[in-house]
Amino acid sequence: MGMRLPSLPVKGQLMKLATAMLLVCLISTLGMAQGTATKTPAPAQGTQTSAAAPAPAAQHQPQAKSKEEFDAYNQAAAKTDPAQLEAAADEFAQKFPNSELKELLYVRAMTSYQQQNNSAKVVAVGRKAIALNPTNPVPLVAVASALVMDTRESDLDRDSRYAEASKDAQAGLDNIDTGLEVPPGVSEAQIAAAKANLRSIAYDTLGVIAMNKKDYAAAEQNFQRAADLMKDQPDAVVYIRLSVVQDNEKKYTEALDSANKAAQYAPEGSAEKNLAKQQQARLQKLIAEQSGSTTPPPPQPQPPTPH
Repeated sequence: MGMRLPSLPVKGQLMKLATAMLLVCLISTLGMAQGTATKTPAPAQGTQTSAAAPAPAAQHQPQAKSKEEFDAYNQAAAKTDPAQLEAAADEFAQKFPNSELKELLYVRAMTSYQQQNNSAKVVAVGRKAIALNPTNPVPLVAVASALVMDTRESDLDRDSRYAEASKDAQAGLDNIDTGLEVPPGVSEAQIAAAKANLRSIAYDTLGVIAMNKKDYAAAEQNFQRAADLMKDQPDAVVYIRLSVVQDNEKKYTEALDSANKAAQYAPEGSAEKNLAKQQQARLQKLIAEQSGSTTPPPPQPQPPTPH
């Protein structure tokens, strides 16, 4: 039986960066957006417009309908303890059931729980955000990732958790271009980086599900997509997982290349670094034995199983 990798926060850290960046940008604009509607200026009379491309429709921004609602939102959002923030979000939702700002509070609470690596509460609060807006990829991807990383082989609800995670991850991918709430003033580069980040986490999540179901071909495809999306910020854990599934497919040369990248990108002294080195040694031995003999190599220890 293969060695199991302890839970590692690498993908969680990436998720935090994506959600925190978007959330802070959004909150910073709410004061200016309160009670106002985005209007597109009409062209001046006599201006030629037929040759110009139409301006893209401005994305609707969540707005408070009253000063009382806006003040209550700010008071709730100021909570720094995740449990208090969640309770404040529940109270706000009860007092202002039609508010567009409810979702923001739940996403904020979800992110706060995420910073404490409390995956169970990330799932619970993220589900509340999804219920309010089933097309926002941020809670969709966060819940999918937390569900998978917190699921074990022996869990009685393993299959149902994987089914929910797979559905949420795919919904996140499907809605990234249309459902991501991006306020005015965020640069195209920031938006592109956030989208790549979310896509990478979603594909990584789908890869873990496939790997744990021993569908190694599908796992390889998803891990490769996850790795390709984050070449500017490579994640050693993704490359370890990619190496393991390639190893199980007996693609030893490709698996060694992925293990080499994992070792290159993993921090010194980290669990990822140690696991990558173990995988390198195993694959180097397998390849050497295969190249030196035409007979099948003797059975080797199973590749480590990252989780």
